[in-house]
Amino acid sequence: MRTSTWIRASEGLQVSTPADAGQGAYRIEDLSRLSGTTVRTIRAYTDRGLLPKPERLGRANVYDDTHLDRLRQIADLLDRGYTLASIKELLAAWDAGTGLGGVLGLVDEVDGPWSDEQPIRMGLPELIAAFGGVADLSAVEEALQLGVLESVPGTVDEFEVPSPRELAVAVELHAAGVPLGAITGHLRELRGQVEYISERFLEFTTEYVFQRFLQHPPNDAEAAEAAALVRRLRPLAQHTVDAELARAMRLRATEHVRRHLGDALPPTARPAEPVDPAESAGPAEPPRPAPREVPVQVPLPAATVAAVRSLVGPAGVPAFVAAAADREVAARRMDALASGGGSDPAARDHRRH
Repeated sequence: MRTSTWIRASEGLQVSTPADAGQGAYRIEDLSRLSGTTVRTIRAYTDRGLLPKPERLGRANVYDDTHLDRLRQIADLLDRGYTLASIKELLAAWDAGTGLGGVLGLVDEVDGPWSDEQPIRMGLPELIAAFGGVADLSAVEEALQLGVLESVPGTVDEFEVPSPRELAVAVELHAAGVPLGAITGHLRELRGQVEYISERFLEFTTEYVFQRFLQHPPNDAEAAEAAALVRRLRPLAQHTVDAELARAMRLRATEHVRRHLGDALPPTARPAEPVDPAESAGPAEPPRPAPREVPVQVPLPAATVAAVRSLVGPAGVPAFVAAAADREVAARRMDALASGGGSDPAARDHRRH
């Protein structure tokens, strides 16, 4: 620590006041005012080794610009989310000759925005209008908890929207008939899955790319190299998720539509049946029309129909009865096969007699 210039008078030691900041000699009270740090915190930092001990001149503890700079560094690192233990390690590395500039530049790169979206502000009336005039304050509270909306300090009904695109998705879903509660519930589920994906991506890149920067406090050159890698790799996570989501949505959406609307789809839109290679070797034959199934009326007990109707609704009764019949036929066929009678019920009856 460099030596400061002192002025001694007959009354005792005199040091510079806040008005003399930059001259390099401060009482603890003056250091507190200049740094915005309480006297108690300054003493605690000194006890924990975060701040060098002051010079002792007579009965006074005197601080200089080194202490002021260090307090400002600590405050900056705290604002960046570092713990005091981490700050102590960083400052020790800096004192040993490792610069903090590169490390802080790396932190700034990681802490920077991962999207090009710009937040917007919306008042409560505008928000309600966007959702068709539905004034659901519980949904607003849930959106605040999820971070879709953020309160604007000093206002009652004004909000900041960090991701306008995300809010626009919610508006479109609601306009399509999705309740607000279902939208926020789906977002909670989706967020958990996306956070898992991000954690896996970080583990992957740490293992194969960034591990060498984490084995010791990086110097300025290493930190700059790591920051450049972050800039290069940052878009890759988004691109990978976009591509895989598009692939999965196409696959699952096609399966979903065919599963629910298969009978209603025209033949060209239905999935192709697998072709036997032996059959495909011969001359092509014109497709034969599928035999048309003729509905058959089967009398059922009124109590059975009423029970099925209460279970699946009037429109679902035919499909439910048909599915139940198919399942029963399949079960009996399996019983016949298991008993060695093949698929012919007559053979099974012949053995019984």
